[in-house]
Amino acid sequence: MGTSSRPRRFSWCLWCLFGCEIRCYYANDLKALLIDQRWNWRQDQALTRRVIAARLRGPACVENIDYRAERGLNRSVIRALAQESTWVANHEHIFVLGPTGVGKSYVASALTQKACRDGYRVYYTGAAALFQDLNLARADDSLRQLLRRLNRIDVLVVDDWVMAPMSEAERRDFWEIAEDRYQTRSMILTSQLPVARWHEQIGDPTLADGILDRLVHNAHRIEMRGDSMRKKKGEKEEK
Repeated sequence: MGTSSRPRRFSWCLWCLFGCEIRCYYANDLKALLIDQRWNWRQDQALTRRVIAARLRGPACVENIDYRAERGLNRSVIRALAQESTWVANHEHIFVLGPTGVGKSYVASALTQKACRDGYRVYYTGAAALFQDLNLARADDSLRQLLRRLNRIDVLVVDDWVMAPMSEAERRDFWEIAEDRYQTRSMILTSQLPVARWHEQIGDPTLADGILDRLVHNAHRIEMRGDSMRKKKGEKEEK
């Protein structure tokens, strides 16, 4: 009986020697897991806040961009821009150009959403809405505060840029935005008009030169083409 109890005593000694170490190992693993989960939860919450604040147009993302349609999209260019959104870190701009309905807003939203995922603050607006907000802010003497808020945004997206000739107030306001963001922040501009037409749409030659000089020289251009995808979708639904 004394002999048979030796293995049990030996096992008990092993547990006493190593049991505490094993328990500490699992406790440390559990602590690390909880810390990781807490960090991931905070990151998810921060991303949700950034996406809500961005006011993106629809659930666009770069992974879902359709390259099958003949729209002039270069997959390698989009992937390079989406890679950690380095264009934002470098304070560069993106022009998404092309006729109506080809998906300019979707591409702009997808790149913007990727910037949100990479930790950048974004604000998406149409040109008409932006100038309306600026006019209202001027009327109630809050223009400077609005311009400061816009300047804190890492990526300002202006959809339907220069669709119509700009007024004196609009071009002066946008010159201030371009000046504030020069080499410090980024913009995405979508437009149906080629860059060569922007100067005449801005109007005043001096302000047009100043605005374009701050935008064009460090901008990536995505030039799209083809028929309206909305039109194609409507034709498919009719069949």
